[in-house]
Amino acid sequence: MLKFLFLFVCLTYSVVCHAQRNVHDLLPEHTFTEGIEGPATDREGNIYAVNYQRQGTIGKITPAGEHSVYAVLPGTSVGNGIRFGPKGEMYIADYVNHNIFKITRKGKKVKLFAHEPAMNQPNDLALSPVSGYLYASDPNWQASTGKLWLIKPNGKVILLAENTGTTNGIEVSPDGRTLYVGESAQRKLWKYDIRQDGTLTNKQLFYSFHDYGMDGMRCDKKGNLYLTRYGKGTIVILSPEGSLLEEIPLKGKKPSNLTFGGKDRKRCYVTLADRGCFEYFDTDFPGRE
Repeated sequence: MLKFLFLFVCLTYSVVCHAQRNVHDLLPEHTFTEGIEGPATDREGNIYAVNYQRQGTIGKITPAGEHSVYAVLPGTSVGNGIRFGPKGEMYIADYVNHNIFKITRKGKKVKLFAHEPAMNQPNDLALSPVSGYLYASDPNWQASTGKLWLIKPNGKVILLAENTGTTNGIEVSPDGRTLYVGESAQRKLWKYDIRQDGTLTNKQLFYSFHDYGMDGMRCDKKGNLYLTRYGKGTIVILSPEGSLLEEIPLKGKKPSNLTFGGKDRKRCYVTLADRGCFEYFDTDFPGRE
């Protein structure tokens, strides 16, 4: 009852709510490198993230807490965003060599799924729950610009937008109708309507910040958006209407991305670049994944 009263006061008086949630560590610090990113959870509750112990790897953490190298990307490739497809296949964005890799559910062999030389450095991935289409953010950090890409199930890559801000975090709403895109350098969060063919229209400013950066994001099943505040060390929760519902302080200051896991998918796991590990807290609603 007190919690709901707290939320009511915050919403009524436009107060930034620092939610009193218990935040815990998962794994010792520096189990992953500073490049820890792109967490994703499979059907069995295993959690994955890139750059386990060294760059170019993908690490796996079981529900029992055991951790190990799951896969190694070929050559000089280094992963960023990870997403699981409808058949349990894993997609990995390779920001070094302009690739999207795929690992099938039955094996650990890393296969090239898509390659596009015109990409800057494919970063985060989002998957439509309706069409199965992949979306990739593609920042150019030096120029403070970016692109957006659509990758179809056959591996065809389509440019959706260019000359945007530094596109970084990206997510699709639970109903598959909206794409959220964060521009980190500009501290702006945009939303697009998704057409039936996967292309975008009706770009609108969804939320903006006046300080600190932002990185990866995920939706829960209610459509609330969880966004990492890189440099500030918090997770903000935004409603589908664009209202700030909560701001959750973390231990580390550089949260890079997040995923939902646990038995009921109501546990939020956050990757921390400055700590090289995960932190987690429990949520009110299960994640969309």
